[in-house]
Amino acid sequence: MERDRLRGEHMGVVFQQFNLLPYLDVEANTLLPTRLFASRAMASAQQWGSPLKQAKSLASALHLAEHLWHQPVHQLSVGQQQRVAAVRALMGAPRLLIADEPTSALDDDNQLEFIELLLTTAQQQQASVVMVSHNARLASRFHQVYKMQPGRSA
Repeated sequence: MERDRLRGEHMGVVFQQFNLLPYLDVEANTLLPTRLFASRAMASAQQWGSPLKQAKSLASALHLAEHLWHQPVHQLSVGQQQRVAAVRALMGAPRLLIADEPTSALDDDNQLEFIELLLTTAQQQQASVVMVSHNARLASRFHQVYKMQPGRSA
């Protein structure tokens, strides 16, 4: 229980499989961290005026069209779902962002744009970013890079 609260209040996670709630629309999925954790809602309101304003700003920056805002997430493309998951992870100024292959469903232009948004937002929020990716092209955007070798333990 305490571990769940720590994760919910201080960490944003972009899962490889998104973990969006299929019966909720885009807006409800993005606002979920601010509805479940008062500290995330307060941080969002202090920095952006309201959680909804933050969500819409992040969605716009990730080219998530406004006409999708009230669609159930199961009706979105895989790339659109991944962007919804990214917005949700960034909501409420988490201190740590953990991203597991966050760009795997995005085209090249959107991959770089997403990483820039992630890192810029993290810097503004004074958050750290830990990302796992097979995309070596993204490594140059990070201060530290660890390469895992097949067949070796760390």
